[in-house]
Amino acid sequence: MTQTALQQDVTPARKAEILAEALPYIKRFFDKTIVIKYGGNAMTDPHLKDCFARDVVLLKLVGLNPVVVHGGGPQIENLLARVGKKGEFIQGMRVTDAETMEVVEMVLGGQVNKEIVNLINKHGGKAVGLTGKDAGFIRAKKLLMQKKDAPEGDLIDVGQVGEITGIDPSLIAFLDQGDFIPVIAPIGVGEEGETYNINADVVAGKLAEILKAEKLVLLTNTPGVLDKAGNLLTGLTPRQIDDLVADGTLSGGMLPKIGSALDAARNGVKSVHIIDGRVEHCLLLEILTDHGVGTMIKSK
Repeated sequence: MTQTALQQDVTPARKAEILAEALPYIKRFFDKTIVIKYGGNAMTDPHLKDCFARDVVLLKLVGLNPVVVHGGGPQIENLLARVGKKGEFIQGMRVTDAETMEVVEMVLGGQVNKEIVNLINKHGGKAVGLTGKDAGFIRAKKLLMQKKDAPEGDLIDVGQVGEITGIDPSLIAFLDQGDFIPVIAPIGVGEEGETYNINADVVAGKLAEILKAEKLVLLTNTPGVLDKAGNLLTGLTPRQIDDLVADGTLSGGMLPKIGSALDAARNGVKSVHIIDGRVEHCLLLEILTDHGVGTMIKSK
Protein backbone atom coordinates (compact mmCIF):
# COMPACT_ATOMS: atom_id res chain seq x y z
CA MET A 1 0.00 0.00 0.00
CA THR A 2 1.39 3.41 -0.93
CA GLN A 3 1.73 6.15 1.65
CA THR A 4 -1.05 8.16 -0.07
CA ALA A 5 -3.40 5.16 -0.04
CA LEU A 6 -2.56 4.57 3.63
CA GLN A 7 -3.31 8.21 4.48
CA GLN A 8 -6.69 7.94 2.69
CA ASP A 9 -7.45 4.71 4.58
CA VAL A 10 -7.14 6.47 7.97
CA THR A 11 -10.43 8.12 8.93
CA PRO A 12 -10.50 11.65 10.39
CA ALA A 13 -11.67 10.12 13.71
CA ARG A 14 -8.68 7.74 13.76
CA LYS A 15 -6.32 10.64 12.96
CA ALA A 16 -7.74 12.56 15.95
CA GLU A 17 -7.33 9.46 18.13
CA ILE A 18 -3.68 9.12 17.08
CA LEU A 19 -3.00 12.75 17.96
CA ALA A 20 -4.74 12.33 21.34
CA GLU A 21 -2.56 9.28 22.11
CA ALA A 22 0.52 11.53 21.87
CA LEU A 23 -0.76 13.88 24.62
CA PRO A 24 0.79 12.07 27.64
CA TYR A 25 4.19 12.09 25.93
CA ILE A 26 3.90 15.77 24.97
CA LYS A 27 3.01 16.60 28.61
CA ARG A 28 5.86 14.48 30.00
CA PHE A 29 8.52 15.90 27.68
CA PHE A 30 7.25 19.51 27.43
CA ASP A 31 10.20 21.95 27.62
CA LYS A 32 12.67 19.04 27.89
CA THR A 33 15.81 18.89 25.76
CA ILE A 34 16.14 16.02 23.28
CA VAL A 35 19.58 15.65 21.66
CA ILE A 36 19.34 13.86 18.31
CA LYS A 37 22.34 12.40 16.47
CA TYR A 38 21.35 12.42 12.80
CA GLY A 39 23.18 10.08 10.43
CA GLY A 40 22.99 7.01 8.20
CA ASN A 41 20.36 6.47 5.50
CA ALA A 42 18.10 9.07 7.10
CA MET A 43 20.68 11.62 5.89
CA THR A 44 20.96 10.37 2.30
CA ASP A 45 17.47 9.20 1.26
CA PRO A 46 15.45 12.26 0.07
CA HIS A 47 12.13 11.03 1.52
CA LEU A 48 13.68 10.12 4.89
CA LYS A 49 15.45 13.50 5.02
CA ASP A 50 12.09 15.19 4.57
CA CYS A 51 10.47 12.99 7.27
CA PHE A 52 13.30 13.83 9.68
CA ALA A 53 12.98 17.60 9.15
CA ARG A 54 9.20 17.48 9.63
CA ASP A 55 9.59 15.40 12.82
CA VAL A 56 12.08 17.88 14.30
CA VAL A 57 9.79 20.83 13.53
CA LEU A 58 6.77 19.04 15.02
CA LEU A 59 8.70 18.20 18.21
CA LYS A 60 9.66 21.87 18.55
CA LEU A 61 6.12 23.11 17.91
CA VAL A 62 4.62 20.84 20.60
CA GLY A 63 7.02 22.21 23.20
CA LEU A 64 10.12 19.98 23.17
CA ASN A 65 13.63 21.38 22.61
CA PRO A 66 15.35 19.33 19.90
CA VAL A 67 19.11 19.82 19.39
CA VAL A 68 20.50 18.14 16.26
CA VAL A 69 24.09 16.85 15.94
CA HIS A 70 24.89 15.41 12.52
CA GLY A 71 27.52 13.23 10.94
CA GLY A 72 28.31 13.04 7.25
CA GLY A 73 30.41 9.94 6.58
CA PRO A 74 29.08 9.08 3.09
CA GLN A 75 29.33 12.70 1.93
CA ILE A 76 32.92 12.93 3.24
CA GLU A 77 33.80 9.67 1.45
CA ASN A 78 32.34 11.02 -1.82
CA LEU A 79 34.40 14.21 -1.69
CA LEU A 80 37.57 12.36 -0.63
CA ALA A 81 37.14 10.04 -3.64
CA ARG A 82 36.78 13.07 -5.92
CA VAL A 83 40.12 14.43 -4.72
CA GLY A 84 41.75 10.99 -5.02
CA LYS A 85 41.93 10.05 -1.33
CA LYS A 86 40.67 6.92 0.38
CA GLY A 87 39.13 7.09 3.85
CA GLU A 88 40.79 5.03 6.59
CA PHE A 89 39.32 4.03 9.96
CA ILE A 90 40.92 2.73 13.14
CA GLN A 91 38.61 1.40 15.88
CA GLY A 92 35.68 3.23 14.30
CA MET A 93 37.49 6.61 14.15
CA ARG A 94 38.35 8.34 10.85
CA VAL A 95 42.09 8.91 10.35
CA THR A 96 42.26 12.66 9.66
CA ASP A 97 45.40 14.22 8.17
CA ALA A 98 45.47 17.95 7.30
CA GLU A 99 44.06 17.43 3.79
CA THR A 100 41.28 15.15 5.05
CA MET A 101 40.46 17.73 7.76
CA GLU A 102 39.89 20.36 5.05
CA VAL A 103 37.45 18.02 3.32
CA VAL A 104 35.72 17.13 6.61
CA GLU A 105 35.25 20.79 7.52
CA MET A 106 34.00 21.67 4.04
CA VAL A 107 31.43 18.85 4.10
CA LEU A 108 30.29 18.94 7.75
CA GLY A 109 30.45 22.67 8.42
CA GLY A 110 29.22 23.64 4.96
CA GLN A 111 27.35 21.32 2.60
CA VAL A 112 25.66 18.93 5.06
CA ASN A 113 24.96 21.45 7.82
CA LYS A 114 23.35 23.97 5.47
CA GLU A 115 21.21 21.31 3.81
CA ILE A 116 19.76 20.19 7.17
CA VAL A 117 19.16 23.80 8.22
CA ASN A 118 17.37 24.55 4.93
CA LEU A 119 15.17 21.45 5.21
CA ILE A 120 14.07 22.26 8.75
CA ASN A 121 13.41 25.88 7.83
CA LYS A 122 11.42 24.80 4.76
CA HIS A 123 9.02 22.98 7.08
CA GLY A 124 8.53 25.97 9.37
CA GLY A 125 11.33 25.58 11.91
CA LYS A 126 13.97 28.17 12.81
CA ALA A 127 17.18 26.19 12.46
CA VAL A 128 20.65 27.68 13.01
CA GLY A 129 23.79 25.90 11.77
CA LEU A 130 26.84 25.73 14.06
CA THR A 131 30.18 24.05 14.46
CA GLY A 132 32.01 23.74 17.76
CA LYS A 133 34.24 26.59 16.58
CA ASP A 134 31.35 29.08 16.86
CA ALA A 135 31.94 30.98 20.11
CA GLY A 136 34.44 28.19 20.84
CA PHE A 137 31.62 26.20 22.36
CA ILE A 138 33.16 22.73 21.78
CA ARG A 139 36.73 22.67 23.09
CA ALA A 140 38.95 19.76 22.14
CA LYS A 141 42.45 18.33 22.26
CA LYS A 142 44.21 15.76 20.12
CA LEU A 143 42.89 12.22 20.63
CA LEU A 144 45.48 9.48 21.03
CA MET A 145 43.97 5.99 20.93
CA GLN A 146 45.15 2.97 22.89
CA LYS A 147 46.26 0.12 20.60
CA LYS A 148 44.18 -3.01 20.99
CA ASP A 149 45.87 -5.90 22.83
CA ALA A 150 48.95 -3.74 23.44
CA PRO A 151 50.62 -2.54 26.66
CA GLU A 152 49.06 0.49 28.38
CA GLY A 153 50.43 3.67 26.81
CA ASP A 154 51.01 2.15 23.33
CA LEU A 155 49.06 4.84 21.48
CA ILE A 156 47.91 5.47 17.91
CA ASP A 157 47.97 8.95 16.35
CA VAL A 158 44.93 9.31 14.08
CA GLY A 159 45.69 12.91 13.03
CA GLN A 160 43.35 15.84 13.64
CA VAL A 161 40.81 13.77 15.56
CA GLY A 162 39.65 15.48 18.72
CA GLU A 163 38.74 14.49 22.23
CA ILE A 164 36.28 16.85 23.92
CA THR A 165 37.73 18.82 26.85
CA GLY A 166 34.68 21.01 27.46
CA ILE A 167 31.35 22.25 26.10
CA ASP A 168 29.94 25.69 26.91
CA PRO A 169 26.13 25.31 26.93
CA SER A 170 25.40 29.06 26.98
CA LEU A 171 25.17 29.39 23.16
CA ILE A 172 22.62 26.55 22.97
CA ALA A 173 20.66 28.05 25.90
CA PHE A 174 20.62 31.44 24.14
CA LEU A 175 19.28 29.89 20.92
CA ASP A 176 16.67 27.90 22.84
CA GLN A 177 15.30 31.12 24.37
CA GLY A 178 14.62 32.39 20.86
CA ASP A 179 12.91 29.11 19.82
CA PHE A 180 15.75 28.30 17.42
CA ILE A 181 16.75 24.72 16.60
CA PRO A 182 20.54 24.26 16.82
CA VAL A 183 22.05 22.06 14.08
CA ILE A 184 25.62 21.19 15.09
CA ALA A 185 28.53 19.87 13.01
CA PRO A 186 30.96 17.79 15.14
CA ILE A 187 34.03 19.98 14.75
CA GLY A 188 35.93 21.22 17.81
CA VAL A 189 38.58 23.84 18.43
CA GLY A 190 41.87 23.50 20.34
CA GLU A 191 43.63 25.95 22.66
CA GLU A 192 45.70 27.34 19.78
CA GLY A 193 42.75 27.47 17.38
CA GLU A 194 43.43 24.03 15.87
CA THR A 195 40.50 22.34 14.11
CA TYR A 196 39.51 18.85 15.25
CA ASN A 197 37.24 16.26 13.69
CA ILE A 198 35.20 14.64 16.49
CA ASN A 199 33.00 11.57 16.20
CA ALA A 200 29.38 12.80 15.95
CA ASP A 201 28.10 10.17 18.39
CA VAL A 202 30.64 11.34 20.96
CA VAL A 203 29.61 15.01 20.50
CA ALA A 204 25.91 14.13 20.79
CA GLY A 205 26.51 12.10 23.97
CA LYS A 206 28.63 14.74 25.70
CA LEU A 207 26.23 17.52 24.66
CA ALA A 208 23.30 15.54 26.08
CA GLU A 209 25.17 15.27 29.40
CA ILE A 210 26.08 18.96 29.54
CA LEU A 211 22.56 20.10 28.60
CA LYS A 212 21.04 17.64 31.12
CA ALA A 213 18.91 16.29 28.29
CA GLU A 214 15.84 14.13 28.90
CA LYS A 215 16.79 11.90 25.99
CA LEU A 216 19.66 11.18 23.62
CA VAL A 217 18.45 9.67 20.34
CA LEU A 218 20.99 8.09 17.95
CA LEU A 219 19.78 7.32 14.41
CA THR A 220 21.48 4.31 12.81
CA ASN A 221 21.25 2.01 9.80
CA THR A 222 20.31 -0.97 11.98
CA PRO A 223 17.13 -1.82 13.90
CA GLY A 224 19.06 -1.01 17.12
CA VAL A 225 21.42 -3.09 19.27
CA LEU A 226 21.40 -6.71 18.07
CA ASP A 227 22.53 -9.88 19.82
CA LYS A 228 24.83 -12.40 18.11
CA ALA A 229 21.84 -14.09 16.47
CA GLY A 230 20.71 -10.78 14.98
CA ASN A 231 17.73 -10.31 17.31
CA LEU A 232 16.83 -6.79 18.47
CA LEU A 233 17.51 -6.05 22.14
CA THR A 234 14.85 -3.48 23.02
CA GLY A 235 15.71 -2.59 26.61
CA LEU A 236 19.19 -2.66 28.11
CA THR A 237 21.01 -1.48 31.23
CA PRO A 238 24.59 -0.12 31.21
CA ARG A 239 25.80 -3.37 32.81
CA GLN A 240 24.23 -5.49 30.04
CA ILE A 241 25.92 -3.24 27.45
CA ASP A 242 29.29 -3.79 29.14
CA ASP A 243 28.76 -7.56 28.81
CA LEU A 244 27.91 -7.23 25.09
CA VAL A 245 31.14 -5.27 24.47
CA ALA A 246 33.20 -7.73 26.52
CA ASP A 247 31.95 -10.79 24.59
CA GLY A 248 32.46 -9.09 21.19
CA THR A 249 28.76 -8.79 20.29
CA LEU A 250 29.31 -5.04 19.85
CA SER A 251 32.34 -3.94 17.82
CA GLY A 252 33.58 -1.67 15.00
CA GLY A 253 31.55 1.43 14.17
CA MET A 254 29.01 0.60 16.91
CA LEU A 255 31.64 1.12 19.65
CA PRO A 256 31.78 4.96 19.62
CA LYS A 257 27.97 4.99 19.48
CA ILE A 258 27.66 2.60 22.42
CA GLY A 259 30.43 4.38 24.35
CA SER A 260 28.72 7.76 24.09
CA ALA A 261 25.33 6.19 24.89
CA LEU A 262 26.73 4.58 28.04
CA ASP A 263 28.49 7.73 29.21
CA ALA A 264 25.30 9.73 28.71
CA ALA A 265 23.15 7.16 30.56
CA ARG A 266 25.61 7.11 33.47
CA ASN A 267 25.87 10.91 33.66
CA GLY A 268 22.31 12.12 34.02
CA VAL A 269 20.60 11.58 30.64
CA LYS A 270 17.43 9.71 31.60
CA SER A 271 17.25 7.47 28.54
CA VAL A 272 19.27 6.82 25.41
CA HIS A 273 17.62 5.48 22.26
CA ILE A 274 19.49 3.78 19.41
CA ILE A 275 16.88 3.70 16.67
CA ASP A 276 16.40 2.69 13.04
CA GLY A 277 16.71 5.84 10.94
CA ARG A 278 15.45 3.93 7.89
CA VAL A 279 11.92 3.92 9.35
CA GLU A 280 9.69 6.84 8.30
CA HIS A 281 9.03 9.30 11.14
CA CYS A 282 11.20 7.22 13.49
CA LEU A 283 11.62 10.20 15.86
CA LEU A 284 7.88 10.61 16.38
CA LEU A 285 7.43 6.85 16.80
CA GLU A 286 10.17 6.66 19.43
CA ILE A 287 9.35 9.80 21.40
CA LEU A 288 5.57 10.30 21.12
CA THR A 289 4.18 6.72 20.94
CA ASP A 290 4.42 3.34 22.70
CA HIS A 291 5.80 1.78 19.51
CA GLY A 292 9.56 2.26 19.72
CA VAL A 293 11.81 1.53 16.76
CA GLY A 294 15.05 0.52 18.40
CA THR A 295 16.92 -0.08 21.66
CA MET A 296 16.42 2.00 24.80
CA ILE A 297 19.19 2.21 27.41
CA LYS A 298 17.86 3.37 30.76
CA SER A 299 20.06 5.35 33.11
CA LYS A 300 19.22 2.91 35.92
